[in-house]
Amino acid sequence: MNEMSEIEKAKLNLETAQVAWTELQRFFAQGSVIWADESLDLIEVAFCIAQDDSDTIQAWMKKKRVAPVTDEQAKRWLAEDVWLWSVVVRPLILVQHITESKP
Repeated sequence: MNEMSEIEKAKLNLETAQVAWTELQRFFAQGSVIWADESLDLIEVAFCIAQDDSDTIQAWMKKKRVAPVTDEQAKRWLAEDVWLWSVVVRPLILVQHITESKP
């Protein structure tokens, strides 16, 4: 991996934050929240989206490891007061479920 890629990933890492699902509902309503499976590295997914690496993204989507947040997920996350890791890759917000405790 080249130095620019590492710098871009470091920037994305600095832009990640834990956020309550309730704070993201309006973006979900706009269709701009994308979920990444916990088995994936959130920064790697964000980097691929930022780089428009459609082959990798489509492979993840085909395996249902990256997808738009579903209505069922949104309802469950709201009911459970879920917190998520998030990073913005305009115009999208990429999220991943936090398995450890809330901040």
